[in-house]
Amino acid sequence: MSKIKMGIVGAGTWGETHAFIYNDHPNAEFAAICDLNGERARALAAKFNLPASAVFTDHQEMLRAADIDAVAIVTPDFAHTRVAVDCANAGKHFIIEKPLTTTKEEADEIVAAVERNGVRMMVDLHSRWSPLFALPKQSIADGEIGEPYSAYYRLNDIKWVATDLLPWAAKSSILWFLGYHSVDVLRWLFDDEVARVYSVSRAGVLKDLGVDTTDIYQTILEFRKGGIATMENGWITPNANPNVNDMKLNITGTKGMFNVDPTHSQMLERFTETKADRPDLLVRHFIHGKPKGFAYESIRHFVDQLISGEPFLVTMEDAYNTTMVILAIMESARTRMPVEVRYG
Repeated sequence: MSKIKMGIVGAGTWGETHAFIYNDHPNAEFAAICDLNGERARALAAKFNLPASAVFTDHQEMLRAADIDAVAIVTPDFAHTRVAVDCANAGKHFIIEKPLTTTKEEADEIVAAVERNGVRMMVDLHSRWSPLFALPKQSIADGEIGEPYSAYYRLNDIKWVATDLLPWAAKSSILWFLGYHSVDVLRWLFDDEVARVYSVSRAGVLKDLGVDTTDIYQTILEFRKGGIATMENGWITPNANPNVNDMKLNITGTKGMFNVDPTHSQMLERFTETKADRPDLLVRHFIHGKPKGFAYESIRHFVDQLISGEPFLVTMEDAYNTTMVILAIMESARTRMPVEVRYG
């Protein structure tokens, strides 16, 4: 196929991001948009000069009527499964914004549909394209810091994400929103699967702000080969934090270690009459009108690998196993007991 014709399900902020990337990619084409909110779908279509015939409010109708090769599923995490299974049954390849889904039963259903229909799928775990993690990964593979032994990874959001950015935050969890990235990064760096987790959580701050969800999780991961990682995920960092994220990673090996501390960097600071912040230089930004940053490279990778036929850097097993770890963390936080991760 000369160009991958992409349909997008979900016309929100990140759906628009996908549209920009497909519009920019020389081997892709933004060909159809679907959103339950027809007005929002039509607005995104108009921005990219899509005809009215390429706008849908029902994803099944889009799968039947649109001239597309693949689909980007950019819906809230709890709404992934039906769209993913329907895409597979329609013979369409698809990329899902993380997570794969939020229950084991639904994860099994997606995997079965993909295998039954012979389509290709990838979950957008874009941290693997960040130089902050890709460089340590290569160094570990080259033996420079020895065997990964222990790690600490903090990945938090400011309150605004749960209270204002995500109208569906009460139906989700910081574990699905950021913890999923955390688990994937740690699995990738340790090159190992998590055997057991122990987690505690706390709630109250966001509930007082009208968002009924857990504030923070503190988790210990035990890997099969013996590695230990401590993981923190919360979305109650004060809104005055200069970055939306609050991130810090240390990974210690038997011969060395890496420290990663990007959100506290003063590489670029901006001060105006009303605010002070540190603009994003890594994750997602536009340079000369084109989408740049590692969070965009993973989406480009999906298109590139569909064309080349080569494997995705994030496998279906990666996504499935990460989902199983998050489910174990949630169970541990509920019971206040260590939980073995159940795969398959």
